[in-house]
Amino acid sequence: MFNHKRKWLITTLLLISTTPMLVTAAEKPGGLPAEVVKVQTETLRHELKAVGTLEAWESVVIRPEQNGLITKILFKESHAVKQGDTLFELNADSYRAEVSQAKARVSLSLNEFKRAEKLLKKRVGSVNDRDTTLAQLRVDEAQLEVARTLLKKMTIKTPFNGVIGLRNVSPGDYVTSGQDLVQLTDISKMKVEFSLPETALSQIKTGQTVSLNVAAYPQASFSGEIYAISPVADARSHNIKIKAIVNNESGQLRPGLFSKISVLLSADNNALLVPEEAIIPNNGAFLVMRMDENNSVAMVPVTLGVRQSDQVQILNGLNADDVIVTAGHLKLRPGMPITPIFPQSKNTPKQEG
Repeated sequence: MFNHKRKWLITTLLLISTTPMLVTAAEKPGGLPAEVVKVQTETLRHELKAVGTLEAWESVVIRPEQNGLITKILFKESHAVKQGDTLFELNADSYRAEVSQAKARVSLSLNEFKRAEKLLKKRVGSVNDRDTTLAQLRVDEAQLEVARTLLKKMTIKTPFNGVIGLRNVSPGDYVTSGQDLVQLTDISKMKVEFSLPETALSQIKTGQTVSLNVAAYPQASFSGEIYAISPVADARSHNIKIKAIVNNESGQLRPGLFSKISVLLSADNNALLVPEEAIIPNNGAFLVMRMDENNSVAMVPVTLGVRQSDQVQILNGLNADDVIVTAGHLKLRPGMPITPIFPQSKNTPKQEG
């Protein structure tokens, strides 16, 4: 009985003495908290930046070539029209009369020429009479063509497909040659002129892709391509003028809009990009704090590439899927354990793969 009580006492003392050790081990901290991200490969675009103003692909002010009274206006303002559609008809009564008169003279001259030709064959008429009537026929035919051309100009048609603007005249107005009637604009595609430094000449070529952003549509991006490069550089600014064509089938873009332009030079689909805040400058070099499999951190020297937005390209020193510290550097030292915190944001899934 005595031995039984002794064994019970020893067991109790052992439990009491080991309990604090178990609690201490369970409550041992894992390290200071630090924000981290996982390094991922992303697409890095090498681009040149510029600004420009959008222009319509084609734009013209419709003007009459002849004076006349407007009898018909055959379009609706701000509507699409096709090449060859009639826009205005001017009073052409006098021109129709001139055409009829010219036709009558041609008919008379033709009959006189045929008569002179028959007399010459019968050796009754002369070659001079035949040639004179032929010349008169040619003159009358030319006058008929002039009359037809003037009559045709009293009908004003569209020179190309586009959108008609707001008219400046009404039916019954008397217009003069060269007077502004309405503007026609082709906005199915747009062109934009911009300038790049002459140092970029070897990097640009026709057919190269460009992207545009306009303030009117801040969430949208429009694509186009370079179609013309100036053969000369500006002697003062040392810039080269470039023109690009931009598809506008949606009709969102308008002439005169200010645009920010990016010219794509190349793209690296496997670039390592890290947040700028992860970079630690150190006596002309750059370091990154990397976490290992034991959640301990170490300082790693890295070679930087180009910057894109708030990210920096890493050329050497890191690999894909490495975990690096982005916040909390000041409290950490190499070899210290950390409690990693992956930021909960819309970019987290992308960063963590």
